[in-house]
Amino acid sequence: MEVVIVPDAKAGGELIAEAMAQLLRRKPGALLGVATGSTPLPVYEALAAKVRSGAVDVTRARIAQLDEYVGLPADHPESYRSVLRREVLEPLGIGMDQFTGPDGTAEDVQGACEAYDKALADAGGVDLQLLGIGTDGHIGFNEPCSSLASRTRIKTLTEQTRIDNARFFDGDIGQVPHHVITQGIGTILEARHLVLLATGEGKADAVAATVEGPVAAVCPASALQLHPHATVVVDEAAASKLKLADYFRHTYANKPEWQGI
Repeated sequence: MEVVIVPDAKAGGELIAEAMAQLLRRKPGALLGVATGSTPLPVYEALAAKVRSGAVDVTRARIAQLDEYVGLPADHPESYRSVLRREVLEPLGIGMDQFTGPDGTAEDVQGACEAYDKALADAGGVDLQLLGIGTDGHIGFNEPCSSLASRTRIKTLTEQTRIDNARFFDGDIGQVPHHVITQGIGTILEARHLVLLATGEGKADAVAATVEGPVAAVCPASALQLHPHATVVVDEAAASKLKLADYFRHTYANKPEWQGI
């Protein structure tokens, strides 16, 4: 696992957006896995700026969803399909025909989960999956003690996650669904490159457990230690609990420039 410590969220966004741009230059039809929430917004803003400047062509790029609320209509403003349309697809000029995600309104939720796993495989797999991390170490909606071999499935949210997400529902936790469809940890680990972005002191404990702790289901993000190409990008605040922070700074500063992340 490579750990890159950056000055702030904007620098992290620029770094990851450039990695995405380099991927798209090599493989114009790459499948990018995207996450929702406030953390990845600097990535999408930086990538959109590159598109506007002509630095990268996304006309053949494809976008895959990480997770979705169960029961919210697809056109609900806080369904993740709607959020990604506003924050990723429209700014990049990518149409919904280049987007794939799970059906959170399906009557057969389990069938929808299995269908989404198959759709990702049929698409050739995710080339780069962007991830955020919860304060409890969850990735996607794989809450603590999720199976490290899990596939796309329905999950019940913890109360803390519903509290954290209430800000998107006018602060009303009663509006936050109890269930979600999420790519499982095993599904996530099939992406060719995993990039986790974490910013802020509130994520410091989770980052330390992910990077320096044991691989354990109690911290789902620690499964990234098992991946052959995982990059953790953190700002100084999120890196504040890392015992090996100086080593991570040294290794990145002396990395060959051509290698990228």
